[in-house]
Amino acid sequence: MSTVSLPLNYESALTTEYLRGLAQQWNISFSSEEEEATYLLLLQSAEAVHRQIVDLPDFDHPDLLPLATAEVRQFWKPDFRDNPCNAWSHRCSFRAAHPTSSLLKGRSVAFKDNISVGGLPTTVGAFSTLVSRDARFPISPIDATVVKRVLEAGGILKGTATCEMYSAAPLSSTSASGPVHNPWAPGHTSGGSSSGCGCLMGMNAVDPNQDQPNLGDRADLAIGGDQGGSIRIPASYCGVYGLKPTHGLVPYTGAVTLTPMIDHLGSMASTLRDIAILLQVLAGYDGIDPRMTPESPLPTAVPDYPAILDDVRVEQGRKLRVGLLKEAFEVPGMSPQVRTGVYDAAVEFFGAVGATVVEVSVPLHAQGPIIWTAATRMTMSDWGCQSLMPGFLSYNAPHVELRWPPDQEMHNLLTENNPSIMNLIFSAAYLKETFPSKLVAKAHRKVFELRKAYDDVLVDFDVLITPTTPTLSSPHPESLTDRVKAAVGIVACPFNVTGHPALSVPCGFGGAEKRLPFGMQIVSKRWGEETVLRAAALFELGKEALRTNK
Repeated sequence: MSTVSLPLNYESALTTEYLRGLAQQWNISFSSEEEEATYLLLLQSAEAVHRQIVDLPDFDHPDLLPLATAEVRQFWKPDFRDNPCNAWSHRCSFRAAHPTSSLLKGRSVAFKDNISVGGLPTTVGAFSTLVSRDARFPISPIDATVVKRVLEAGGILKGTATCEMYSAAPLSSTSASGPVHNPWAPGHTSGGSSSGCGCLMGMNAVDPNQDQPNLGDRADLAIGGDQGGSIRIPASYCGVYGLKPTHGLVPYTGAVTLTPMIDHLGSMASTLRDIAILLQVLAGYDGIDPRMTPESPLPTAVPDYPAILDDVRVEQGRKLRVGLLKEAFEVPGMSPQVRTGVYDAAVEFFGAVGATVVEVSVPLHAQGPIIWTAATRMTMSDWGCQSLMPGFLSYNAPHVELRWPPDQEMHNLLTENNPSIMNLIFSAAYLKETFPSKLVAKAHRKVFELRKAYDDVLVDFDVLITPTTPTLSSPHPESLTDRVKAAVGIVACPFNVTGHPALSVPCGFGGAEKRLPFGMQIVSKRWGEETVLRAAALFELGKEALRTNK
């Protein structure tokens, strides 16, 4: 490793006293004045380098510069009358001036508000004082890769959808703008953290014969983010489809991270075909996102996912091998309505198309949540709260500057609205002081073990089936204690760390006083989106066949 020499006439603010204080943190003392002077010089070199970077102009990647649009990129804050569910964060309406395909021609699309949209604010569901130094929501100078691809496909960008604060909540009551309501049951959670996206898609799925108040403006399609179920949980609670693709299939470039190992962007829609169309638009290597691997296809090599649905036939169902993941139906606190509903629907609907449906056990699945937590908890604070960078080349959203270090005002805001963030901060500090870094390395090795456990069973089965969420949508919690308790156990995280694709499919309804949807999760081998989509289509065919026979 080389060391950069100090610029001529450079005046450093670093002193011997500062260096001594730094060393004393580790009970280190210097053996001589020469040793002390040498380390001070090296420290001043580091200071000089970074001060020069501060003074240099930033670089907006040319591939991320906002695409030319047919309309001026204007935005507005929606009126309550048009946004009674609080699903929208900011509204707009523009299209590409010169789209390159018509895959999304005329279709309106909403983006989770942790995804950079050129000319629009990015809030990450937080207060402005938590995401910028001047207490104003930062305006994005770039289009995230997924935004650019939607525009190039002819989509109409209709705005950003409300998300939970820092994208870190499974319920929809933590956003700085207020709770997002479930369109099937206003006053209930729509799920998080892609809460606005789930709500907007749920508006399209709500039974038109059900007596519902005005739900407000909506979009045809949505793109959410998923680090621990944040696409699939709202999809389940809102009765729509939500796909967490294979890690590295859809570029995360331009979205605000929680931690790269589990960052996913994916499609949300009220129909399976729209999921497939959106995936075809979004997928493929972009040359920037370090989450992508040699297995990530080039955009020109992305499968024609909608065509896969066209090719599904009932007789193909006879070749489908479906495994009901035993441990996923034994989660503590699972609603009996969800457990029975998902299990019976899988058996009946897949069975109706001739699929083989049997129960299968992956014992390590029960430890998936703790493996996910131990592998990611420390780095979530580093990435998701401090915007720290890794040792490999990456391109973070340049306009978002998360507030750090925490202070009393920040603590009060987070405790009142999303205590999960302060929990990340406190627990990361404790864990770093208490446990050696090799423990995180061990947790990563356990991720590989968990991945292998799923891979092994997927040799004999095409897909695995689980409930998406263990419960039905619940009323928005009112107190801090209720907010924490309500979020416990609502996780769909194991497949985030292992990277397997997972699709939440509308499965049924439960509830006593209100009709509340719940979802079934379909999982396949990594890069097996075609199998997931085919299985979902066969599930729908089986459902339709049974309805027809009745």
